[in-house]
Amino acid sequence: METFETIINLQQAAALIENDSPVVVDCRFYLEDVDRGRAAYEAGHIPTAQYAHVNEDLSDLSIPGAGRHPLPSEGDMVDLFGRMGITSGKQVIVYDDTNGAGASRLWWMLRYMGHDQVAVLDGGFPAWRDAGLSLIVGIERGEAATFIGRPRREMLVERKDIGSETILVDSRAPERFRGETEPIDPVAGHMPGAINRFHKLNFDENGRILPDTELRRQFDDILGEVPATDATFYCGSGVTACNNLLALAHAGLGDGRLYAGSWSQWCGDPRNPIVVEE
Repeated sequence: METFETIINLQQAAALIENDSPVVVDCRFYLEDVDRGRAAYEAGHIPTAQYAHVNEDLSDLSIPGAGRHPLPSEGDMVDLFGRMGITSGKQVIVYDDTNGAGASRLWWMLRYMGHDQVAVLDGGFPAWRDAGLSLIVGIERGEAATFIGRPRREMLVERKDIGSETILVDSRAPERFRGETEPIDPVAGHMPGAINRFHKLNFDENGRILPDTELRRQFDDILGEVPATDATFYCGSGVTACNNLLALAHAGLGDGRLYAGSWSQWCGDPRNPIVVEE
């Protein structure tokens, strides 16, 4: 059976769901209304899909000083993936309706924990809905299994590691990067030495990911001779940066690193230097 490790298209996903029982996870989430994603899931989702909430499942909000969406512990990730029924070799399909913003977080978490057979649905829920494919109402749960995690800790950067990276890439919108506006966090600006690569640049006007050759060209322009494994990506809270990491891997350049605390952790410490562009 063919496996998918970055992106899966609509036809491939529909065939797998019909014939091969992948684990499907709906990650729809809206920062301005944190209950809206679950309500949208219950109103209609891709068949067999479980729901993963960015705040409740893909983060541990009880961790102080770690940004707005701290990563769960490795043990909590193992428990979560086990409850979802994810086992070695099991194909996972993740989706949302915001160009993979939430889905790429789960994609990265699984990859970090050593599970490569996970792919984001290209075009997400809108592509499935607009194709007239079947939808299920209500809540679905996976059949619990034992997930064996092997964390790849080289993919994760902590606050103490910042400053040793070769390239630091800010995945937020350009106006937030420049410090012209900051609609979410208490301080505007960016981390010293960072360059900007807005995560939405990975998609065309229809919400489909750009061809891998085009992504490779664009990331080559950013990274130059620096290997992806030496590049650290951040965003506001460690969610949409995963979208850039997904695109980087889809381009065939390998795994970059995630600073999970991201801007929300960095700007929360007044001792950290901040750059605002005039």
